[in-house]
Amino acid sequence: MKPERLHDPRIAVIGGGTGLSTMLRGLKKLSQNITAIVTVADDGGGSGMLREDLGMPPPGDVRNCIQALANTEPIMEKLLAYRFTDGRLKGQSFGNLFLAALNGMSDTFDEAVRRMSDVLAITGRVLPVTNENVYLAAEFDDGTEAVGESHIAEFKKGSDKRIRRVRLIPERPPALPEALEAINGADMIVLGPGSLYTSIMPNLVTEGVAEAITHSDAFKIYVLNVMTQDGETESYTASDHIEALFSNSGAHLFDWCLANSMDIPSEIAGRYRAEGAQPVEIDDEEVYKLGVGILRAPVASWASGYVRHDPDRLSAELLRLYHEKSHTRVYM
Repeated sequence: MKPERLHDPRIAVIGGGTGLSTMLRGLKKLSQNITAIVTVADDGGGSGMLREDLGMPPPGDVRNCIQALANTEPIMEKLLAYRFTDGRLKGQSFGNLFLAALNGMSDTFDEAVRRMSDVLAITGRVLPVTNENVYLAAEFDDGTEAVGESHIAEFKKGSDKRIRRVRLIPERPPALPEALEAINGADMIVLGPGSLYTSIMPNLVTEGVAEAITHSDAFKIYVLNVMTQDGETESYTASDHIEALFSNSGAHLFDWCLANSMDIPSEIAGRYRAEGAQPVEIDDEEVYKLGVGILRAPVASWASGYVRHDPDRLSAELLRLYHEKSHTRVYM
Protein backbone atom coordinates (compact mmCIF):
# COMPACT_ATOMS: atom_id res chain seq x y z
CA MET A 1 0.00 0.00 0.00
CA LYS A 2 1.17 3.53 -0.73
CA PRO A 3 1.49 5.70 2.40
CA GLU A 4 -1.51 7.95 2.98
CA ARG A 5 -0.92 11.54 1.85
CA LEU A 6 -2.97 13.34 4.44
CA HIS A 7 -2.91 16.86 3.11
CA ASP A 8 -2.52 16.78 -0.67
CA PRO A 9 -3.40 13.41 -2.21
CA ARG A 10 -2.59 12.67 -5.82
CA ILE A 11 -5.96 12.78 -7.56
CA ALA A 12 -6.79 11.34 -10.98
CA VAL A 13 -10.20 12.38 -12.32
CA ILE A 14 -11.65 10.66 -15.38
CA GLY A 15 -14.46 11.86 -17.62
CA GLY A 16 -15.39 14.84 -19.75
CA GLY A 17 -18.13 17.35 -20.46
CA THR A 18 -19.51 20.03 -18.17
CA GLY A 19 -19.59 17.80 -15.08
CA LEU A 20 -15.84 17.18 -14.98
CA SER A 21 -14.82 20.79 -15.58
CA THR A 22 -17.28 21.96 -12.91
CA MET A 23 -15.75 19.64 -10.33
CA LEU A 24 -12.22 20.72 -11.27
CA ARG A 25 -12.99 24.34 -10.38
CA GLY A 26 -13.54 23.21 -6.81
CA LEU A 27 -10.74 20.64 -6.60
CA LYS A 28 -8.02 23.09 -7.64
CA LYS A 29 -8.71 25.08 -4.45
CA LEU A 30 -7.96 22.03 -2.33
CA SER A 31 -5.13 20.19 -4.11
CA GLN A 32 -2.17 20.93 -6.37
CA ASN A 33 -1.88 17.27 -7.42
CA ILE A 34 -4.70 16.88 -9.93
CA THR A 35 -4.57 15.02 -13.23
CA ALA A 36 -7.68 15.22 -15.41
CA ILE A 37 -7.93 12.40 -17.97
CA VAL A 38 -10.38 13.52 -20.61
CA THR A 39 -12.35 11.89 -23.41
CA VAL A 40 -11.62 12.83 -27.04
CA ALA A 41 -14.61 11.16 -28.70
CA ASP A 42 -16.71 14.30 -29.32
CA ASP A 43 -17.74 14.87 -32.93
CA GLY A 44 -20.35 17.63 -32.67
CA GLY A 45 -20.46 21.42 -32.42
CA GLY A 46 -17.35 23.54 -32.72
CA SER A 47 -15.09 20.65 -31.74
CA GLY A 48 -16.55 18.51 -34.51
CA MET A 49 -15.96 21.26 -37.05
CA LEU A 50 -12.29 21.58 -36.13
CA ARG A 51 -11.92 17.83 -36.06
CA GLU A 52 -13.32 17.58 -39.60
CA ASP A 53 -11.47 20.59 -41.00
CA LEU A 54 -8.06 20.05 -39.38
CA GLY A 55 -7.98 16.31 -38.70
CA MET A 56 -7.22 16.92 -35.02
CA PRO A 57 -8.78 15.38 -31.92
CA PRO A 58 -11.79 17.36 -30.67
CA PRO A 59 -10.56 20.13 -28.37
CA GLY A 60 -13.76 21.06 -26.49
CA ASP A 61 -13.75 18.81 -23.42
CA VAL A 62 -10.01 19.18 -22.96
CA ARG A 63 -10.22 22.96 -23.34
CA ASN A 64 -13.03 23.16 -20.74
CA CYS A 65 -10.87 21.31 -18.23
CA ILE A 66 -7.84 23.51 -18.93
CA GLN A 67 -10.03 26.59 -18.40
CA ALA A 68 -11.33 25.17 -15.13
CA LEU A 69 -7.81 24.65 -13.80
CA ALA A 70 -6.34 27.87 -15.23
CA ASN A 71 -4.98 30.65 -13.05
CA THR A 72 -5.62 33.65 -15.27
CA GLU A 73 -7.01 37.15 -15.22
CA PRO A 74 -10.81 37.42 -15.67
CA ILE A 75 -10.38 38.92 -19.15
CA MET A 76 -8.43 35.84 -20.28
CA GLU A 77 -11.14 33.57 -18.86
CA LYS A 78 -13.73 35.49 -20.86
CA LEU A 79 -11.55 35.42 -23.96
CA LEU A 80 -11.13 31.63 -23.87
CA ALA A 81 -14.88 31.15 -23.42
CA TYR A 82 -15.83 33.68 -26.11
CA ARG A 83 -17.90 32.26 -28.97
CA PHE A 84 -18.06 34.00 -32.32
CA THR A 85 -21.56 35.09 -33.25
CA ASP A 86 -21.23 35.72 -37.00
CA GLY A 87 -19.56 34.49 -40.16
CA ARG A 88 -17.93 31.14 -40.78
CA LEU A 89 -16.67 31.01 -37.19
CA LYS A 90 -20.18 31.37 -35.74
CA GLY A 91 -20.52 29.16 -32.66
CA GLN A 92 -16.80 28.46 -32.43
CA SER A 93 -14.97 29.31 -29.20
CA PHE A 94 -11.68 31.18 -29.08
CA GLY A 95 -10.34 28.58 -26.65
CA ASN A 96 -10.88 25.83 -29.21
CA LEU A 97 -9.07 27.88 -31.87
CA PHE A 98 -6.21 28.56 -29.47
CA LEU A 99 -5.75 24.83 -28.84
CA ALA A 100 -6.11 24.11 -32.57
CA ALA A 101 -3.31 26.55 -33.33
CA LEU A 102 -1.06 24.95 -30.73
CA ASN A 103 -1.90 21.55 -32.18
CA GLY A 104 -0.66 22.77 -35.57
CA MET A 105 2.61 23.79 -33.91
CA SER A 106 3.03 20.49 -32.07
CA ASP A 107 3.91 16.93 -33.03
CA THR A 108 1.07 15.39 -31.00
CA PHE A 109 -2.21 16.54 -29.48
CA ASP A 110 -1.05 15.90 -25.91
CA GLU A 111 1.94 18.18 -26.57
CA ALA A 112 -0.47 20.94 -27.67
CA VAL A 113 -2.51 20.38 -24.51
CA ARG A 114 0.63 20.65 -22.39
CA ARG A 115 1.64 23.90 -24.10
CA MET A 116 -1.78 25.46 -23.53
CA SER A 117 -1.65 24.33 -19.92
CA ASP A 118 1.74 26.00 -19.48
CA VAL A 119 0.56 29.26 -21.04
CA LEU A 120 -2.42 29.40 -18.68
CA ALA A 121 -0.40 28.26 -15.63
CA ILE A 122 -2.98 25.66 -14.67
CA THR A 123 -3.14 23.85 -11.36
CA GLY A 124 -2.37 20.18 -12.02
CA ARG A 125 -2.44 18.54 -15.44
CA VAL A 126 -4.92 17.84 -18.22
CA LEU A 127 -4.33 14.81 -20.44
CA PRO A 128 -6.30 13.51 -23.42
CA VAL A 129 -7.01 9.85 -22.75
CA THR A 130 -5.53 8.97 -26.16
CA ASN A 131 -3.93 10.72 -29.12
CA GLU A 132 -5.82 8.50 -31.56
CA ASN A 133 -8.59 9.82 -33.82
CA VAL A 134 -11.56 7.96 -32.33
CA TYR A 135 -15.33 7.91 -32.74
CA LEU A 136 -17.89 6.59 -30.29
CA ALA A 137 -20.46 3.95 -31.23
CA ALA A 138 -23.40 2.81 -29.11
CA GLU A 139 -25.08 -0.58 -29.53
CA PHE A 140 -28.69 -0.83 -28.30
CA ASP A 141 -30.61 -3.74 -26.83
CA ASP A 142 -32.74 -4.01 -30.00
CA GLY A 143 -29.65 -4.65 -32.13
CA THR A 144 -29.41 -1.17 -33.67
CA GLU A 145 -26.32 1.03 -33.49
CA ALA A 146 -25.55 4.75 -33.61
CA VAL A 147 -22.09 6.00 -34.58
CA GLY A 148 -20.80 9.37 -33.41
CA GLU A 149 -21.24 10.87 -29.95
CA SER A 150 -23.39 13.70 -31.29
CA HIS A 151 -25.87 11.22 -32.83
CA ILE A 152 -26.40 8.83 -29.92
CA ALA A 153 -28.86 10.81 -27.81
CA GLU A 154 -30.96 11.86 -30.79
CA PHE A 155 -31.03 8.28 -32.08
CA LYS A 156 -32.32 7.00 -28.72
CA LYS A 157 -34.84 9.76 -27.94
CA GLY A 158 -38.48 8.82 -28.17
CA SER A 159 -37.83 5.11 -27.67
CA ASP A 160 -37.59 2.81 -24.67
CA LYS A 161 -34.48 1.00 -25.89
CA ARG A 162 -31.37 1.06 -23.76
CA ILE A 163 -27.71 1.33 -24.64
CA ARG A 164 -26.21 -2.11 -24.18
CA ARG A 165 -22.59 -1.39 -25.02
CA VAL A 166 -20.35 1.39 -26.24
CA ARG A 167 -17.14 1.01 -28.18
CA LEU A 168 -14.61 3.20 -29.90
CA ILE A 169 -13.78 3.14 -33.59
CA PRO A 170 -11.07 1.95 -33.93
CA GLU A 171 -11.69 -0.33 -30.96
CA ARG A 172 -9.44 -0.26 -27.89
CA PRO A 173 -7.08 2.54 -28.99
CA PRO A 174 -3.96 2.80 -26.80
CA ALA A 175 -4.21 5.13 -23.84
CA LEU A 176 -1.71 7.94 -23.45
CA PRO A 177 1.11 6.47 -21.32
CA GLU A 178 1.07 9.52 -19.03
CA ALA A 179 -2.64 8.90 -18.34
CA LEU A 180 -1.92 5.33 -17.23
CA GLU A 181 0.98 6.56 -15.09
CA ALA A 182 -1.31 9.09 -13.42
CA ILE A 183 -3.85 6.36 -12.60
CA ASN A 184 -1.14 4.03 -11.31
CA GLY A 185 0.31 6.73 -9.08
CA ALA A 186 -2.96 8.14 -7.75
CA ASP A 187 -4.07 8.12 -4.14
CA MET A 188 -7.66 8.84 -5.20
CA ILE A 189 -9.40 8.09 -8.51
CA VAL A 190 -12.66 9.89 -9.27
CA LEU A 191 -14.95 8.86 -12.12
CA GLY A 192 -17.42 11.51 -13.24
CA PRO A 193 -19.56 13.40 -12.85
CA GLY A 194 -20.70 13.55 -16.46
CA SER A 195 -22.75 11.88 -19.15
CA LEU A 196 -22.56 8.15 -18.47
CA TYR A 197 -22.06 6.83 -21.98
CA THR A 198 -20.57 9.81 -23.82
CA SER A 199 -18.28 11.44 -21.23
CA ILE A 200 -17.13 8.73 -18.81
CA MET A 201 -17.41 5.51 -20.80
CA PRO A 202 -15.15 6.44 -23.77
CA ASN A 203 -12.22 6.64 -21.36
CA LEU A 204 -12.94 3.21 -19.92
CA VAL A 205 -12.98 1.44 -23.30
CA THR A 206 -9.59 2.93 -24.18
CA GLU A 207 -6.91 0.23 -23.95
CA GLY A 208 -5.34 -0.01 -20.50
CA VAL A 209 -7.52 2.45 -18.58
CA ALA A 210 -10.02 0.09 -16.92
CA GLU A 211 -7.21 -2.36 -16.14
CA ALA A 212 -5.12 0.36 -14.50
CA ILE A 213 -8.06 1.51 -12.38
CA THR A 214 -8.86 -2.06 -11.31
CA HIS A 215 -5.29 -2.81 -10.27
CA SER A 216 -4.82 0.47 -8.41
CA ASP A 217 -4.96 0.45 -4.62
CA ALA A 218 -6.19 4.05 -4.59
CA PHE A 219 -9.44 5.23 -3.01
CA LYS A 220 -11.81 4.86 -5.98
CA ILE A 221 -15.15 6.64 -6.12
CA TYR A 222 -17.83 7.33 -8.71
CA VAL A 223 -19.74 10.62 -8.56
CA LEU A 224 -23.30 9.78 -9.55
CA ASN A 225 -25.17 12.27 -11.70
CA VAL A 226 -27.90 14.17 -9.87
CA MET A 227 -30.38 13.84 -12.76
CA THR A 228 -31.01 11.26 -15.46
CA GLN A 229 -30.20 12.38 -18.98
CA ASP A 230 -32.66 12.33 -21.84
CA GLY A 231 -31.24 10.27 -24.70
CA GLU A 232 -28.83 8.31 -22.48
CA THR A 233 -30.14 7.29 -19.07
CA GLU A 234 -33.91 7.81 -18.88
CA SER A 235 -35.33 5.89 -15.89
CA TYR A 236 -31.85 4.73 -14.81
CA THR A 237 -31.35 4.12 -11.10
CA ALA A 238 -28.02 4.39 -9.29
CA SER A 239 -27.42 0.67 -9.75
CA ASP A 240 -28.16 0.94 -13.48
CA HIS A 241 -25.40 3.56 -13.82
CA ILE A 242 -22.92 1.45 -11.88
CA GLU A 243 -23.78 -1.81 -13.64
CA ALA A 244 -23.31 -0.12 -17.02
CA LEU A 245 -19.84 1.10 -16.01
CA PHE A 246 -18.83 -2.33 -14.75
CA SER A 247 -20.23 -4.31 -17.69
CA ASN A 248 -18.80 -2.04 -20.39
CA SER A 249 -15.36 -1.91 -18.81
CA GLY A 250 -15.36 -5.54 -17.77
CA ALA A 251 -14.13 -4.60 -14.33
CA HIS A 252 -15.18 -3.75 -10.78
CA LEU A 253 -13.85 -0.21 -11.01
CA PHE A 254 -14.69 1.28 -7.62
CA ASP A 255 -16.02 0.51 -4.15
CA TRP A 256 -17.86 3.75 -3.44
CA CYS A 257 -20.48 5.93 -5.10
CA LEU A 258 -21.20 9.49 -3.99
CA ALA A 259 -24.81 10.57 -4.48
CA ASN A 260 -26.55 13.88 -3.88
CA SER A 261 -28.81 13.97 -0.80
CA MET A 262 -30.64 17.24 -1.51
CA ASP A 263 -34.23 17.42 -2.72
CA ILE A 264 -34.59 19.26 -6.03
CA PRO A 265 -37.18 22.08 -5.87
CA SER A 266 -40.48 21.00 -7.41
CA GLU A 267 -40.49 23.79 -9.98
CA ILE A 268 -37.08 22.85 -11.34
CA ALA A 269 -37.79 19.10 -11.10
CA GLY A 270 -41.01 19.66 -13.05
CA ARG A 271 -39.17 21.43 -15.85
CA TYR A 272 -36.67 18.59 -16.08
CA ARG A 273 -39.48 16.02 -16.03
CA ALA A 274 -41.09 17.76 -19.02
CA GLU A 275 -37.78 17.26 -20.84
CA GLY A 276 -37.58 13.56 -19.99
CA ALA A 277 -35.23 13.77 -16.99
CA GLN A 278 -35.67 13.22 -13.25
CA PRO A 279 -33.56 12.86 -10.10
CA VAL A 280 -31.65 9.59 -10.12
CA GLU A 281 -33.30 7.05 -7.78
CA ILE A 282 -30.88 5.65 -5.22
CA ASP A 283 -31.65 1.93 -4.93
CA ASP A 284 -29.28 1.09 -2.07
CA GLU A 285 -29.83 -2.67 -1.95
CA GLU A 286 -29.19 -3.16 -5.66
CA VAL A 287 -26.08 -0.99 -5.47
CA TYR A 288 -24.77 -3.03 -2.54
CA LYS A 289 -25.32 -6.25 -4.52
CA LEU A 290 -22.77 -4.84 -6.99
CA GLY A 291 -20.22 -4.53 -4.19
CA VAL A 292 -20.48 -0.75 -3.96
CA GLY A 293 -21.29 1.42 -0.96
CA ILE A 294 -23.52 4.48 -1.36
CA LEU A 295 -22.42 7.72 0.31
CA ARG A 296 -24.83 10.65 0.41
CA ALA A 297 -24.00 14.34 0.73
CA PRO A 298 -25.62 17.71 -0.16
CA VAL A 299 -23.57 18.39 -3.28
CA ALA A 300 -26.15 19.72 -5.77
CA SER A 301 -26.81 23.29 -6.86
CA TRP A 302 -29.53 24.88 -8.98
CA ALA A 303 -28.67 28.57 -8.59
CA SER A 304 -28.36 28.93 -12.36
CA GLY A 305 -31.75 27.29 -12.94
CA TYR A 306 -30.00 24.09 -14.01
CA VAL A 307 -29.19 21.21 -11.68
CA ARG A 308 -25.44 20.83 -11.37
CA HIS A 309 -22.94 19.68 -8.79
CA ASP A 310 -21.70 22.49 -6.58
CA PRO A 311 -17.92 22.49 -7.22
CA ASP A 312 -16.88 23.56 -3.73
CA ARG A 313 -19.21 21.26 -1.79
CA LEU A 314 -18.47 18.30 -4.06
CA SER A 315 -14.70 18.75 -3.84
CA ALA A 316 -14.71 19.20 -0.08
CA GLU A 317 -16.84 16.07 0.31
CA LEU A 318 -14.53 14.01 -1.91
CA LEU A 319 -11.48 15.02 0.13
CA ARG A 320 -13.33 14.32 3.38
CA LEU A 321 -14.32 10.87 2.16
CA TYR A 322 -10.77 10.16 1.01
CA HIS A 323 -9.44 10.76 4.52
CA GLU A 324 -12.31 8.87 6.14
CA LYS A 325 -12.78 5.91 3.78
CA SER A 326 -9.52 5.40 1.91
CA HIS A 327 -8.66 2.24 3.84
CA THR A 328 -12.22 0.90 3.98
CA ARG A 329 -13.64 -1.53 1.46
CA VAL A 330 -17.18 -2.70 0.81
CA TYR A 331 -17.73 -6.42 1.32
CA MET A 332 -20.59 -8.46 -0.10
